[in-house]
Amino acid sequence: MPDMTYRELLDQKRLETIRQMLIPLPRSCADFIRSLLSTTSTLTRLAYTIDLGTFFDFATREIPTANAENASQWTDDDIARLTPRDIEMYADYLSLYYKQTGEEPDEQRMLKNHTYGVMRKLSSLRSFFNYLFRTQRIPANIAALVPLPKKHEKPILLLERNEMQKLLDTVSSGDNLSPHQAAFHKLTRVRDFAMIMLFLGTGIRVSECVGINLEDVDFHSNALLVTRKGGNQAILYFPQEVADAFKAYLKKRENVETEAGHEHAMFLSLQRRRITQRAVEQMVKKYAMLVVPLKKRMSPHKLRSTYATNLYQETEDIYLVAEALGHSDVNTTRKHYASMSDERMRQAAANTHLGATVSPESIAGNEPENVAKPDTTTQSQDKIIPETPAI
Repeated sequence: MPDMTYRELLDQKRLETIRQMLIPLPRSCADFIRSLLSTTSTLTRLAYTIDLGTFFDFATREIPTANAENASQWTDDDIARLTPRDIEMYADYLSLYYKQTGEEPDEQRMLKNHTYGVMRKLSSLRSFFNYLFRTQRIPANIAALVPLPKKHEKPILLLERNEMQKLLDTVSSGDNLSPHQAAFHKLTRVRDFAMIMLFLGTGIRVSECVGINLEDVDFHSNALLVTRKGGNQAILYFPQEVADAFKAYLKKRENVETEAGHEHAMFLSLQRRRITQRAVEQMVKKYAMLVVPLKKRMSPHKLRSTYATNLYQETEDIYLVAEALGHSDVNTTRKHYASMSDERMRQAAANTHLGATVSPESIAGNEPENVAKPDTTTQSQDKIIPETPAI
């Protein structure tokens, strides 16, 4: 067994990054991040730290009321003097801004935030201001007075069954890859196929996938031990097709001499190290662009949605799907993952019975003889409005 698990190593690196990023920020930021230790993951705290760094970089340069020459000099009194207008200016700034990447003035990188990105950064700021207000360090949470941008719900992006088959065929064959991609495909084909099968067959998260160790797989019960978000462990069961893909990959992996510290990693990069989340995301996007070019946001997360939707259609049990995905709140599953395909919606429409006792044919056919017909010879009762001629 390794001395430190992949999750522990990842947490350690994030903690080191957080500490380095907090050095040039106000002391209140470190106090806020420290208050989250028992309730949040290192990934969440890192995201908060990044967002606070973005805000104080903006505030130091753009808000004249501050007495600070750099972010570290901001005091609680400086923060208390901020106004809702300052937060609104920051929200506008987030849609397009430049970040310094070097010492020279022209060494900058343009950054954009869409609605979700702006919402997240403003939410981080609200939490920070709420902490300061709750601990009586500022008189009011002025960030809460600025409304968050309206989020436009997007349809769940997933693969239909025929697209799933095309994706697996493309991963296996390498058809339509560029010559450069094809050269690498010969080396990674079996690994890539096993990973795509795992995503589609279990709904595993990309972070869980890259964290798998060799000893986490049990082929006797076709089960897999994963570390969920928050550090909790869970067992995922996979179908025989996934087991076969795993075994084919493991035969090739046996001949690889890994880099020190990566001996236990299941999925390896060509550098013989544990593969990264970014590399997996790029791999999925590469194949998906060949199969479903119009679905430009295809990612491992969308394959997770595909698995969830297929499982829901097979079982019609949203609680089972939530359990399989590791969701504590079934509403998260319903909102973001389990979608109904067009075929399923058509089937649902066809099976809907309204309980009418009169058939459409009887309504459209001959009228009963004992019903008096309206007198159309006079127009004194009802004013007839002539139709407007078609243009």
